[in-house]
Amino acid sequence: MRAVTIIILAYLLGSIPFGYLIVHLTTKVDVRETGSGGTGATNVSRRAGKLAGVLTLLLDALKGAVAVAVARSLVALPFAGVHGGSSLPHWWVAVAGVVAIVGHCFPIWLGFRGGKGVATGIGVFLMLATLPVVGTAVIFVLIVAMTRYVSLGSIVAAALLPVMILAVQAFVKPVPEFLSVMFAAVAGGLLIIFMHRANIGRLLQGTESKFR
Repeated sequence: MRAVTIIILAYLLGSIPFGYLIVHLTTKVDVRETGSGGTGATNVSRRAGKLAGVLTLLLDALKGAVAVAVARSLVALPFAGVHGGSSLPHWWVAVAGVVAIVGHCFPIWLGFRGGKGVATGIGVFLMLATLPVVGTAVIFVLIVAMTRYVSLGSIVAAALLPVMILAVQAFVKPVPEFLSVMFAAVAGGLLIIFMHRANIGRLLQGTESKFR
């Protein structure tokens, strides 16, 4: 029963459509009907301005972090995780993180049409694997700065996060609950890349919009 509660709460937290709400409240427009059609920070900033985009980014990341924190609380794990003992609670926390990303991408409140999961994924993995996320974020910023393609930076970051986790595990320090965190990174990364499939097509055709 506790596992079901964790999954439901993670999905509901992830599905809070902050971007949609911010744009609707400020412009009375459905953000999904403009730009890329997503509810994420990039599309929100194009429709309602950069301040709205930044607020969306922070709130979407926060809900991912809260989903992980709530799952840890329900399985009685401390904030930073523990070593030893059963690994099953850590797996439920990892699953909760992935489900929160699913909730953002497919929110029940918006007919399962949401965003692409990047900001929510940031919040999730800042809780699960802080150092690898920081390294991946640096690469994301460099790619966006050089190309002005947020989608390209997001796709590369999603693909690179499992590699970064492996690198930290091998060369820096052990990643707590490595297997469950790696599962979450691979599953979450694949979902984020899938949600960018239209962007990938536009990138290959040279028609993708650049971030200004």
